[in-house]
Amino acid sequence: MGVRASGSATVVTSQRVREGREEEYRRWQEKMNRVVRDFAGFEGTETYPPDSGEEHEWVVVFRFTSMEQLTAWLDSHARRELLTEVRPLLDRAPKQEVLAGGEVPEPEPEEGVTAVISHDVRPGKGADFERWQDKVLKAQEKYPGFMGSELFRPVEGIQDHWVVVFRYDTREHLEGWMDSGIRERLLEEGRNYFSAYDVRKVGSAFSGWFRFGGGADEAPPNWKQAMTVVLALYPTVMALNLTAGHEFRLWGLPGYFSLFLGNVLSVSILTWLLMPLVNRALGFWLRPDRTRRVRVEVAGAAIVVLCWILSIVIFGLTTH
Repeated sequence: MGVRASGSATVVTSQRVREGREEEYRRWQEKMNRVVRDFAGFEGTETYPPDSGEEHEWVVVFRFTSMEQLTAWLDSHARRELLTEVRPLLDRAPKQEVLAGGEVPEPEPEEGVTAVISHDVRPGKGADFERWQDKVLKAQEKYPGFMGSELFRPVEGIQDHWVVVFRYDTREHLEGWMDSGIRERLLEEGRNYFSAYDVRKVGSAFSGWFRFGGGADEAPPNWKQAMTVVLALYPTVMALNLTAGHEFRLWGLPGYFSLFLGNVLSVSILTWLLMPLVNRALGFWLRPDRTRRVRVEVAGAAIVVLCWILSIVIFGLTTH
């Protein structure tokens, strides 16, 4: 399913660039991106320029394989030198949030807009804050365009605040939630658990960096994963058998080698084409924290079974 290993680490940085210094900053960021590639564990980076009329902050996401490797980058002499170099271009000191753990899918393009909110949780109020955040999530789910949320706990020795990342399909829908009366009431309640919070909005869905599921360590149940894999695997294998498999036989390739080539093709098609489509289409059913309702469970399973039957019928008529 294109899922990254647990333990991966991301840092989201934001910089407010002085007016008229944008091109200089862009060149500096390109230099930063070249330097970070040489560090162990580096997986990727994405740069998001500010939206017109918004906070005028540039947001950059860096992904590393592990927290240890990300920490090595954050503490490196090369990074400190680059941060010293960029200071004259900025209106204020850069901000950063470190997001650790969770199972995160490989990047794939998605539309949407993201909000990153960091909270200074009061001492001893972590459990209360999590329960409050669950109430916020349940309220968010009822608003149009909500696409998911992820809660990241503090990282010992790196940062003390909690970070929530959530996504809506359009900026209008995001603003609708941010300006809503119910959110304002929830914030009033939440101030019993945190002393301050900071909001960053990014006109992007972070290109799929974040899982936007339930708990940071949850994945769809094994039976759902198996059903969706079969849904994509069966038509792939049948189609390859009727096309490439036929060609392999005409070429006189031995069976064991034909089987190997078929496996390479089917795994490639599943990984980069079909499974991303299936996961997106069945996201309402696969996300573990949103499928507790019986009708959703039954509807998702029924859709998969109907697709199985449709595939069998189509290939039955075709091969016959």
